[in-house]
Amino acid sequence: DWCAANRFLVFTAVALLTIGGLWSIQHVPLDALPDISDVQVIVHTPWPGQPPNVIEDQVTYPIVSGLLAAPHVKAVRAQTMFGDSYVYVVFQDGTDLYWARSRVLEYLQAIQGRLPANAKPVLGPDATGAGWIFEYALVDRKHTHSLADLRSIQDWQLRYQLATVPGVAEVATIGGFVRQYQVKLDPNKLLAYGIPLSGVIDRVRASTNEVGGRVLEMNGARYMIRGLGYLRSLS
Repeated sequence: DWCAANRFLVFTAVALLTIGGLWSIQHVPLDALPDISDVQVIVHTPWPGQPPNVIEDQVTYPIVSGLLAAPHVKAVRAQTMFGDSYVYVVFQDGTDLYWARSRVLEYLQAIQGRLPANAKPVLGPDATGAGWIFEYALVDRKHTHSLADLRSIQDWQLRYQLATVPGVAEVATIGGFVRQYQVKLDPNKLLAYGIPLSGVIDRVRASTNEVGGRVLEMNGARYMIRGLGYLRSLS
């Protein structure tokens, strides 16, 4: 009875609801896979060659205990494995991701003095927990490339091309063999000549660098003098 007596108000309300519904369809953002993950910042600390118990005591625990006092932190989780430490800092809902990353970086600067010299914590990619979108593999079906060659193709060609795609925060690589030069030492000879291991490491580092010189002017031309010392081959 009331609707029949107030037809103008009813028609007006229906018209407003219809207009509002049409506007919402055109302007409200829709996401087929909404990101419902927590605001999370990952701290990765590599310490090659160290066992999990040592990394847990000297790296993971100081980082976790230091980040617990950060503002708007809801939980701090950690995972320690051989040679690596991962700390997951979960913030309260609604926290800006970039603000959270800056706070974690600020606290890491204060924690750095409590960590071993070779343990350097770095922030994880600027992405959420639901950001893993694609996985691929390099397979040589003709067996003409080694695992080291495939890893080099991934690291020096494909990775940079994929990183230029809009929205890609990180291209993580696993598997294969990273190209490297290994120096194999004989402990008996080092002991016989009285050469410490640290001395060999320092000499290897010093032998693969460039030395700056000066600019020499001659006959109206300028020549830049420098020493090229990068290793290019094993010979």
